[in-house]
Amino acid sequence: MKVLVPVKRVIDYNVKVRVKADGSGVDLANVKMSMNPFDEIAVEQAIRLKEAGQADEIIAVSIGVKQAQETLRTALAMGADRAILVIAADDVHQDIEPLTVAKILKAIVDEEQPGLVLCGKQAIDNDMNATGQMLSALLGWSQATFASDIEISGDKAKVTREVDGGLQTIEVNMPTVVSVDLRLNEPRYASLPNIMKAKKKPLDEKTAADYGVDTAPHLEVVSTKEPEARAAGEIVADVDALVAKLKEKGVV
Repeated sequence: MKVLVPVKRVIDYNVKVRVKADGSGVDLANVKMSMNPFDEIAVEQAIRLKEAGQADEIIAVSIGVKQAQETLRTALAMGADRAILVIAADDVHQDIEPLTVAKILKAIVDEEQPGLVLCGKQAIDNDMNATGQMLSALLGWSQATFASDIEISGDKAKVTREVDGGLQTIEVNMPTVVSVDLRLNEPRYASLPNIMKAKKKPLDEKTAADYGVDTAPHLEVVSTKEPEARAAGEIVADVDALVAKLKEKGVV
């Protein structure tokens, strides 16, 4: 079974994001970029499936700018077998919309015929949480979202999902699209030997036009601004004073 893992290049989660002075977006100049953390978890799960003998090949896919090949090399160093980079933008500030990404991924799935698509539940830059669901709809495949545990047996996959009320376990037919959550696993670090080997692994470059997909945006960012600064805390003398303050602010 082939496993397809889409990965996205985003601002590193340790970096404090800065908004451009004109409010047109986020400043990406000289900012460290890395793989979306949820996608890293998806790559790790695919590797574990291969180590368990349930997968034969892992294909990492990234859609965006040419610089995303660095993200794919990270996936290859972790253990992916080969990678596909679909160049869909020249400007690093242009974010490819979820439906466009899903259409490109559908074309790749039709071409590669994987038995499973593992993706992060969302990207930490735009928090859309839509690509996996859209891809499932376009393919007509079953889907399982927010996965914290995955067990594959034959043509079925049992997935434990994180929901508001706790955990929900469902069974879906294969092939399927699964979006993963934080508690599924802890991604491994790529060792130096594997980083060196990754440089020799196949990385194919394509364009969105190769798959007949128009990447023109349908959404326009009107403005971007930083969240309001949190108000300073206040020390109260006792419980009665605390309750009085809460009543004053309309909390209780």
